[in-house]
Amino acid sequence: MLTAAAIAATWGAPAWAASAGAVAIDVLDRPAMQSPLAAKKLLLSVARADDRLVAVGPRGHIVVSTDAGVSWQQSQVPVSSDLTAVYFASAKRGWAVGHDGVVLASTDGGATWIRQLDGRAVNELVLADVRAKLAAAPESEALQALVAEAERSVESGPDKPLLDVWFENETTGYVVGAYGLLLRTTDGGATWQSWFDRADNPRFMNLYSIRPAGGTLYIAGEGGTVLKLDADTERFVAVPVDYAGSLFGVADLGEAVLVFGLRGNAFRSADGGASWASVDARLPATIVGGANAGHGNVVLVDQGGRLAISTDGGVSFELMSLQRTVPVTSIVDAGAGRLAVTGPFGVMVVVPDAPR
Repeated sequence: MLTAAAIAATWGAPAWAASAGAVAIDVLDRPAMQSPLAAKKLLLSVARADDRLVAVGPRGHIVVSTDAGVSWQQSQVPVSSDLTAVYFASAKRGWAVGHDGVVLASTDGGATWIRQLDGRAVNELVLADVRAKLAAAPESEALQALVAEAERSVESGPDKPLLDVWFENETTGYVVGAYGLLLRTTDGGATWQSWFDRADNPRFMNLYSIRPAGGTLYIAGEGGTVLKLDADTERFVAVPVDYAGSLFGVADLGEAVLVFGLRGNAFRSADGGASWASVDARLPATIVGGANAGHGNVVLVDQGGRLAISTDGGVSFELMSLQRTVPVTSIVDAGAGRLAVTGPFGVMVVVPDAPR
Protein backbone atom coordinates (compact mmCIF):
# COMPACT_ATOMS: atom_id res chain seq x y z
CA MET A 1 0.00 0.00 0.00
CA LEU A 2 1.35 3.40 -0.92
CA THR A 3 1.53 6.29 1.52
CA ALA A 4 -0.15 9.57 0.67
CA ALA A 5 3.31 11.07 0.13
CA ALA A 6 4.28 8.34 -2.30
CA ILE A 7 1.05 8.75 -4.25
CA ALA A 8 1.53 12.50 -4.51
CA ALA A 9 5.10 12.05 -5.70
CA THR A 10 4.04 9.55 -8.34
CA TRP A 11 0.79 10.94 -9.68
CA GLY A 12 0.72 14.53 -8.46
CA ALA A 13 -1.60 16.34 -6.11
CA PRO A 14 -5.24 15.23 -5.90
CA ALA A 15 -7.69 17.03 -8.13
CA TRP A 16 -9.55 18.40 -5.11
CA ALA A 17 -6.50 20.14 -3.60
CA ALA A 18 -7.51 23.67 -2.65
CA SER A 19 -5.89 26.62 -4.36
CA ALA A 20 -4.47 29.54 -2.40
CA GLY A 21 -7.20 31.57 -0.78
CA ALA A 22 -9.90 28.94 -1.32
CA VAL A 23 -12.42 28.37 1.47
CA ALA A 24 -11.74 25.02 3.19
CA ILE A 25 -14.60 22.53 3.18
CA ASP A 26 -14.67 19.86 5.87
CA VAL A 27 -14.59 16.66 3.87
CA LEU A 28 -15.87 14.74 6.87
CA ASP A 29 -19.22 16.48 6.54
CA ARG A 30 -19.49 16.44 2.77
CA PRO A 31 -20.81 13.33 0.94
CA ALA A 32 -18.76 12.04 -1.96
CA MET A 33 -19.83 13.52 -5.28
CA GLN A 34 -21.18 11.19 -7.92
CA SER A 35 -19.01 10.99 -11.03
CA PRO A 36 -19.31 8.89 -14.21
CA LEU A 37 -15.49 8.64 -14.14
CA ALA A 38 -15.20 7.32 -10.57
CA ALA A 39 -14.19 3.83 -11.74
CA LYS A 40 -11.74 5.15 -14.34
CA LYS A 41 -9.66 7.52 -12.22
CA LEU A 42 -7.14 6.91 -9.43
CA LEU A 43 -8.21 4.19 -6.99
CA LEU A 44 -6.06 2.96 -4.13
CA SER A 45 -7.41 -0.37 -2.90
CA VAL A 46 -9.63 -3.22 -4.07
CA ALA A 47 -11.26 -6.07 -2.14
CA ARG A 48 -13.30 -9.12 -3.03
CA ALA A 49 -16.70 -9.59 -1.41
CA ASP A 50 -17.79 -13.05 -2.56
CA ASP A 51 -18.79 -12.47 -6.21
CA ARG A 52 -18.32 -8.69 -5.99
CA LEU A 53 -15.32 -6.42 -6.31
CA VAL A 54 -15.19 -3.20 -4.29
CA ALA A 55 -12.59 -0.47 -4.85
CA VAL A 56 -11.91 2.79 -3.01
CA GLY A 57 -9.95 5.96 -3.69
CA PRO A 58 -9.71 9.75 -3.45
CA ARG A 59 -12.62 12.06 -2.56
CA GLY A 60 -14.61 9.27 -0.94
CA HIS A 61 -15.07 7.38 -4.18
CA ILE A 62 -16.18 3.76 -3.83
CA VAL A 63 -17.16 1.62 -6.81
CA VAL A 64 -18.67 -1.86 -6.96
CA SER A 65 -18.75 -4.48 -9.71
CA THR A 66 -21.04 -7.51 -9.71
CA ASP A 67 -19.83 -8.84 -13.09
CA ALA A 68 -16.10 -9.43 -12.55
CA GLY A 69 -15.13 -5.88 -13.47
CA VAL A 70 -17.07 -5.50 -16.72
CA SER A 71 -19.15 -2.66 -15.28
CA TRP A 72 -19.00 -0.54 -12.14
CA GLN A 73 -21.50 1.38 -10.02
CA GLN A 74 -20.52 4.19 -7.67
CA SER A 75 -21.66 3.84 -4.07
CA GLN A 76 -23.30 6.35 -1.77
CA VAL A 77 -20.61 7.54 0.68
CA PRO A 78 -21.14 10.09 3.49
CA VAL A 79 -17.63 11.66 3.37
CA SER A 80 -15.27 13.10 0.76
CA SER A 81 -12.08 12.02 2.52
CA ASP A 82 -9.51 10.08 0.51
CA LEU A 83 -9.98 6.37 1.16
CA THR A 84 -6.89 4.19 1.38
CA ALA A 85 -8.03 0.61 2.08
CA VAL A 86 -11.07 -1.67 1.99
CA TYR A 87 -11.77 -5.14 3.40
CA PHE A 88 -14.80 -7.44 3.42
CA ALA A 89 -15.27 -10.06 6.11
CA SER A 90 -18.22 -11.60 4.25
CA ALA A 91 -20.29 -11.05 1.14
CA LYS A 92 -22.23 -8.22 2.80
CA ARG A 93 -20.15 -6.83 5.67
CA GLY A 94 -17.20 -4.63 4.77
CA TRP A 95 -15.15 -1.68 6.02
CA ALA A 96 -13.15 1.09 4.37
CA VAL A 97 -10.67 3.49 5.97
CA GLY A 98 -8.85 6.60 4.94
CA HIS A 99 -7.65 10.11 5.63
CA ASP A 100 -9.05 12.19 8.47
CA GLY A 101 -9.30 9.01 10.57
CA VAL A 102 -12.34 7.80 8.64
CA VAL A 103 -13.84 4.35 9.18
CA LEU A 104 -16.81 3.47 6.96
CA ALA A 105 -18.96 0.34 7.10
CA SER A 106 -21.27 -1.42 4.65
CA THR A 107 -23.86 -4.12 5.28
CA ASP A 108 -25.00 -4.54 1.67
CA GLY A 109 -21.90 -5.58 -0.24
CA GLY A 110 -20.58 -2.06 -0.68
CA ALA A 111 -23.61 -0.38 -2.26
CA THR A 112 -24.09 2.03 0.65
CA TRP A 113 -21.88 3.10 3.55
CA ILE A 114 -22.15 4.70 6.96
CA ARG A 115 -19.47 6.50 8.96
CA GLN A 116 -18.50 4.64 12.12
CA LEU A 117 -15.53 6.74 13.16
CA ASP A 118 -13.51 9.79 12.17
CA GLY A 119 -10.34 11.53 13.28
CA ARG A 120 -12.11 13.82 15.71
CA ALA A 121 -13.43 10.84 17.66
CA VAL A 122 -10.20 8.85 17.21
CA ASN A 123 -8.07 11.60 18.75
CA GLU A 124 -10.31 11.95 21.79
CA LEU A 125 -10.65 8.19 22.22
CA VAL A 126 -6.88 7.63 22.16
CA LEU A 127 -6.17 10.53 24.51
CA ALA A 128 -8.78 9.43 27.06
CA ASP A 129 -7.43 5.88 27.03
CA VAL A 130 -3.76 6.74 27.57
CA ARG A 131 -4.57 9.41 30.17
CA ALA A 132 -6.54 6.86 32.19
CA LYS A 133 -3.67 4.39 32.04
CA LEU A 134 -1.13 7.06 33.00
CA ALA A 135 -3.28 7.98 36.02
CA ALA A 136 -2.95 4.37 37.17
CA ALA A 137 0.82 4.30 36.53
CA PRO A 138 2.06 7.92 36.73
CA GLU A 139 5.75 6.94 36.80
CA SER A 140 5.57 5.19 33.40
CA GLU A 141 7.76 7.09 30.94
CA ALA A 142 6.28 5.09 28.07
CA LEU A 143 2.76 6.20 28.98
CA GLN A 144 3.94 9.79 29.47
CA ALA A 145 5.27 9.75 25.89
CA LEU A 146 2.00 8.29 24.61
CA VAL A 147 -0.04 10.99 26.35
CA ALA A 148 2.17 13.73 24.92
CA GLU A 149 1.75 12.31 21.40
CA ALA A 150 -2.02 11.94 21.85
CA GLU A 151 -2.28 15.56 23.05
CA ARG A 152 -0.39 16.74 19.97
CA SER A 153 -2.84 14.81 17.78
CA VAL A 154 -5.82 16.51 19.41
CA GLU A 155 -4.21 19.92 18.94
CA SER A 156 -3.44 19.30 15.25
CA GLY A 157 -6.94 18.05 14.47
CA PRO A 158 -8.35 15.04 12.64
CA ASP A 159 -5.61 14.90 10.02
CA LYS A 160 -4.09 11.44 10.68
CA PRO A 161 -4.88 8.90 7.96
CA LEU A 162 -5.88 5.33 8.62
CA LEU A 163 -4.00 3.13 6.15
CA ASP A 164 -5.35 -0.40 6.47
CA VAL A 165 -8.22 -2.44 7.88
CA TRP A 166 -8.69 -6.14 8.56
CA PHE A 167 -11.54 -8.08 10.17
CA GLU A 168 -11.30 -11.60 11.56
CA ASN A 169 -15.07 -11.98 11.19
CA GLU A 170 -18.12 -9.71 11.11
CA THR A 171 -17.50 -8.45 14.65
CA THR A 172 -13.76 -8.38 15.46
CA GLY A 173 -11.43 -6.16 13.47
CA TYR A 174 -8.52 -3.73 13.50
CA VAL A 175 -7.50 -0.50 11.80
CA VAL A 176 -3.96 0.92 11.63
CA GLY A 177 -2.55 4.21 10.45
CA ALA A 178 -0.12 7.09 10.67
CA TYR A 179 2.01 7.76 13.75
CA GLY A 180 1.19 4.37 15.25
CA LEU A 181 -2.60 4.60 15.22
CA LEU A 182 -4.08 1.23 16.17
CA LEU A 183 -7.69 0.51 17.13
CA ARG A 184 -9.77 -2.62 17.64
CA THR A 185 -13.49 -3.41 17.67
CA THR A 186 -15.35 -6.48 18.87
CA ASP A 187 -18.85 -5.37 17.88
CA GLY A 188 -18.55 -4.75 14.16
CA GLY A 189 -17.40 -1.18 14.58
CA ALA A 190 -20.26 0.08 16.76
CA THR A 191 -17.57 0.94 19.32
CA TRP A 192 -13.78 1.07 19.06
CA GLN A 193 -10.99 0.58 21.60
CA SER A 194 -7.63 2.31 21.36
CA TRP A 195 -4.68 -0.09 21.17
CA PHE A 196 -2.22 2.80 20.78
CA ASP A 197 -0.35 1.62 23.88
CA ARG A 198 -0.46 -2.06 22.94
CA ALA A 199 2.24 -1.96 20.27
CA ASP A 200 6.03 -1.92 20.58
CA ASN A 201 6.31 1.25 18.53
CA PRO A 202 8.10 3.85 20.70
CA ARG A 203 9.00 6.05 17.71
CA PHE A 204 5.36 6.20 16.53
CA MET A 205 6.19 4.75 13.13
CA ASN A 206 3.44 4.74 10.50
CA LEU A 207 1.61 1.41 10.35
CA TYR A 208 0.78 0.49 6.76
CA SER A 209 -0.69 -3.01 6.73
CA ILE A 210 -2.33 -5.52 9.06
CA ARG A 211 -2.98 -9.11 7.97
CA PRO A 212 -2.99 -12.67 9.34
CA ALA A 213 -0.14 -14.99 8.38
CA GLY A 214 1.32 -18.18 9.75
CA GLY A 215 -1.54 -18.56 12.20
CA THR A 216 -1.29 -15.13 13.84
CA LEU A 217 -1.65 -11.42 13.05
CA TYR A 218 1.12 -9.14 11.79
CA ILE A 219 1.53 -5.40 11.20
CA ALA A 220 4.07 -3.97 8.74
CA GLY A 221 5.16 -0.37 8.84
CA GLU A 222 7.65 2.43 8.45
CA GLY A 223 11.36 2.00 9.16
CA GLY A 224 11.35 -1.80 8.97
CA THR A 225 8.64 -2.07 11.62
CA VAL A 226 7.10 -5.54 11.96
CA LEU A 227 4.79 -6.32 14.88
CA LYS A 228 3.21 -9.65 15.83
CA LEU A 229 0.13 -10.14 17.98
CA ASP A 230 0.69 -11.93 21.27
CA ALA A 231 -2.78 -13.32 21.87
CA ASP A 232 -2.16 -14.01 25.56
CA THR A 233 -1.18 -10.43 26.44
CA GLU A 234 -3.26 -8.82 23.66
CA ARG A 235 -0.23 -6.82 22.60
CA PHE A 236 1.65 -6.38 19.33
CA VAL A 237 5.31 -7.17 20.00
CA ALA A 238 8.21 -6.18 17.76
CA VAL A 239 9.81 -8.90 15.64
CA PRO A 240 12.87 -7.08 14.27
CA VAL A 241 13.81 -7.37 10.59
CA ASP A 242 17.32 -6.41 9.50
CA TYR A 243 15.98 -3.65 7.28
CA ALA A 244 15.39 0.06 7.86
CA GLY A 245 13.10 0.82 4.92
CA SER A 246 9.32 0.95 4.93
CA LEU A 247 7.34 -2.27 4.63
CA PHE A 248 3.94 -1.86 3.00
CA GLY A 249 2.39 -5.31 3.16
CA VAL A 250 2.04 -8.76 4.74
CA ALA A 251 1.39 -11.99 2.83
CA ASP A 252 0.27 -15.32 4.29
CA LEU A 253 2.39 -18.26 3.14
CA GLY A 254 0.62 -20.89 5.22
CA GLU A 255 3.34 -21.93 7.64
CA ALA A 256 5.36 -18.78 6.95
CA VAL A 257 4.92 -15.01 6.61
CA LEU A 258 6.24 -12.57 4.01
CA VAL A 259 6.62 -8.81 4.45
CA PHE A 260 7.46 -6.52 1.55
CA GLY A 261 8.08 -2.91 0.68
CA LEU A 262 10.47 -0.33 -0.76
CA ARG A 263 12.66 -1.05 -3.78
CA GLY A 264 11.43 -4.62 -4.16
CA ASN A 265 12.59 -5.74 -0.73
CA ALA A 266 10.87 -8.78 0.76
CA PHE A 267 11.58 -10.87 3.85
CA ARG A 268 10.31 -14.31 4.86
CA SER A 269 10.00 -15.92 8.27
CA ALA A 270 9.19 -19.58 8.86
CA ASP A 271 9.57 -19.44 12.65
CA GLY A 272 6.95 -16.93 13.71
CA GLY A 273 9.14 -13.89 13.18
CA ALA A 274 12.09 -15.08 15.27
CA SER A 275 14.31 -14.85 12.21
CA TRP A 276 13.94 -13.41 8.72
CA ALA A 277 15.55 -14.19 5.39
CA SER A 278 15.74 -11.78 2.47
CA VAL A 279 13.83 -13.04 -0.57
CA ASP A 280 14.50 -12.10 -4.19
CA ALA A 281 11.01 -11.21 -5.39
CA ARG A 282 12.51 -10.23 -8.78
CA LEU A 283 10.66 -6.92 -8.66
CA PRO A 284 12.76 -3.75 -9.06
CA ALA A 285 10.33 -1.18 -7.66
CA THR A 286 8.39 -0.76 -4.43
CA ILE A 287 6.10 -3.75 -3.84
CA VAL A 288 2.65 -2.36 -3.14
CA GLY A 289 0.48 -5.45 -2.84
CA GLY A 290 0.17 -9.19 -2.53
CA ALA A 291 -2.64 -11.58 -3.41
CA ASN A 292 -3.17 -15.17 -2.36
CA ALA A 293 -3.68 -17.15 -5.55
CA GLY A 294 -4.79 -20.46 -4.06
CA HIS A 295 -2.89 -23.67 -3.30
CA GLY A 296 -0.41 -21.72 -1.15
CA ASN A 297 0.66 -19.49 -4.04
CA VAL A 298 1.17 -15.75 -3.62
CA VAL A 299 1.41 -13.02 -6.26
CA LEU A 300 3.25 -9.76 -5.59
CA VAL A 301 2.96 -6.58 -7.65
CA ASP A 302 5.26 -3.58 -7.68
CA GLN A 303 4.49 0.08 -8.25
CA GLY A 304 5.28 -0.26 -11.95
CA GLY A 305 2.75 -3.06 -12.45
CA ARG A 306 5.25 -5.92 -12.67
CA LEU A 307 4.06 -9.25 -11.23
CA ALA A 308 5.90 -12.13 -9.56
CA ILE A 309 4.47 -15.42 -8.26
CA SER A 310 5.73 -17.89 -5.69
CA THR A 311 4.58 -21.50 -5.76
CA ASP A 312 6.96 -22.73 -3.05
CA GLY A 313 5.79 -20.83 0.00
CA GLY A 314 7.62 -17.62 -0.75
CA VAL A 315 11.10 -19.15 -1.02
CA SER A 316 11.48 -18.07 -4.64
CA PHE A 317 9.54 -16.03 -7.22
CA GLU A 318 9.03 -16.16 -10.96
CA LEU A 319 8.03 -13.20 -13.09
CA MET A 320 4.61 -13.00 -14.70
CA SER A 321 3.40 -10.44 -17.20
CA LEU A 322 0.28 -8.50 -18.02
CA GLN A 323 -0.93 -7.63 -21.48
CA ARG A 324 0.14 -4.08 -20.67
CA THR A 325 2.18 -2.78 -17.76
CA VAL A 326 0.61 0.09 -15.84
CA PRO A 327 1.23 1.72 -12.45
CA VAL A 328 -0.51 -0.24 -9.68
CA THR A 329 -1.59 0.64 -6.12
CA SER A 330 -3.19 -2.64 -4.97
CA ILE A 331 -4.06 -6.18 -6.05
CA VAL A 332 -6.53 -8.89 -5.04
CA ASP A 333 -7.41 -12.37 -6.28
CA ALA A 334 -10.58 -12.01 -8.35
CA GLY A 335 -11.17 -15.75 -8.77
CA ALA A 336 -10.98 -18.04 -11.80
CA GLY A 337 -7.31 -17.22 -12.37
CA ARG A 338 -7.98 -13.49 -12.56
CA LEU A 339 -6.46 -10.61 -10.63
CA ALA A 340 -8.01 -7.20 -9.93
CA VAL A 341 -5.58 -4.28 -9.75
CA THR A 342 -6.07 -0.60 -9.03
CA GLY A 343 -4.10 2.45 -10.13
CA PRO A 344 -4.47 5.83 -11.86
CA PHE A 345 -6.62 4.07 -14.47
CA GLY A 346 -9.21 2.90 -11.93
CA VAL A 347 -9.72 -0.87 -11.72
CA MET A 348 -8.67 -3.58 -14.17
CA VAL A 349 -9.44 -7.30 -13.98
CA VAL A 350 -6.65 -9.17 -15.75
CA VAL A 351 -5.48 -12.69 -16.52
CA PRO A 352 -1.68 -12.75 -16.23
CA ASP A 353 0.48 -14.77 -18.56
CA ALA A 354 2.18 -17.92 -17.27
CA PRO A 355 5.33 -17.50 -15.16
CA ARG A 356 8.60 -17.14 -17.06
